[in-house]
Amino acid sequence: MTRRVRDVMSPGALAVEPMTTLERAAHVMREQNVGDVLVAYDCDLFGVLTDRDIVIRAVAEGRDPHTTTAGSVCTRPPVVTLTPDDTTDHAVELMRRYAVRRLPVVEHGGCPVGMVSLGDLAVTEDPHSALSDISRAEPSH
Repeated sequence: MTRRVRDVMSPGALAVEPMTTLERAAHVMREQNVGDVLVAYDCDLFGVLTDRDIVIRAVAEGRDPHTTTAGSVCTRPPVVTLTPDDTTDHAVELMRRYAVRRLPVVEHGGCPVGMVSLGDLAVTEDPHSALSDISRAEPSH
């Protein structure tokens, strides 16, 4: 049964501004136990910053996380997004097409309202899969 993104997404889009340092963004991710944050000014989505972006695009390149900004290493527009009314099938299709594991959920002119992850979809679409079990497990850190 196809569901709507609103039924599976993590509501409340966690965001930092483009000038936020990677160090601060990483602290936010750790405090909220997430692997990504949106990079935005209010309702203007600038990009998506993942823990992998920090490692691959900054640390591995020798950039200083104390001075490097989220806006300089995040995945930049055009950012693939969903709306709360999109189907989970559409979310899966976009993740496959763009090889991403997380998609911002936006409404009314692009205002971020949440995030949907591959794990969110696994829990609802294939609840007996290994990925679903892993996604439901408590973090070990």
